[in-house]
Amino acid sequence: MNPAEPSFALLPGAGDSPVILHVPHSAREIPPGVRAGIVLDDPALERELDHITDAHTAEIAEAAALRAGVTPWRFVNRLSRLVVDPERFPDEREEMLSAGMGAVYTRTTHRGVLRGEDVDPEPLVDRYFHPYAAAMTEAVAERLATVGRAVIIDVHSYPTEPLPYELHGEGPRPPVCLGTDAFHTPPELLVAARKAFGTIGETGLDSPFGGTYVPLAHYRTDPRVSALMVEIRRDTYMTEPGGPAGPGLPRLAAALAELTDAASG
Repeated sequence: MNPAEPSFALLPGAGDSPVILHVPHSAREIPPGVRAGIVLDDPALERELDHITDAHTAEIAEAAALRAGVTPWRFVNRLSRLVVDPERFPDEREEMLSAGMGAVYTRTTHRGVLRGEDVDPEPLVDRYFHPYAAAMTEAVAERLATVGRAVIIDVHSYPTEPLPYELHGEGPRPPVCLGTDAFHTPPELLVAARKAFGTIGETGLDSPFGGTYVPLAHYRTDPRVSALMVEIRRDTYMTEPGGPAGPGLPRLAAALAELTDAASG
């Protein structure tokens, strides 16, 4: 990626679609200047990327967009979450910081050292986190201005077996976990998701990961913004960890397209 290019991409959908498929953790790219602050050697870093990356979720979102009757918008992170994690919020940093996984990670999935204590996170937050948040906020505001509502569907994946960094890894790990927010996840969106992903297998709720992403400018203040997190267990569509996608990917894309169309309607 050219250093002058944005670290994210907003891919346009239909003018009348309220849906934004948000894909924050699918990429593996780390700019050289950021790589210099990571203490892992190259093989160890590749192993860490295998574990931490929500592999192929951008492909799932792209395939769903192509199948959908009303093309959703897509907001895709082009850099690894090891650069910054754009989904960290101030009210959850306390908990995630205990695992070394605030906006700028200092620990690995296996609780080893990722960055030295002398690395200042603020330049990374200023360079990558704030522009990403501003652009996502603007994308939601544009949908509100054009359509009158916005529906954020957050597309993630998680490993079949819990990793040491997970703070709530002891709970159920269904094929599809739906993360919700009491303010932003309306019952009809949850019903549509359960119906769409019921073809994949059991759908669970907020375990092993809960909540969903809404820009802070709209969080808990604007009921026109709906949101749902879709967490897909990786064995349903790929070889773990970090391997190729399999025949489950098109099935998941079809389910996500069905959910997108229901949310658009």
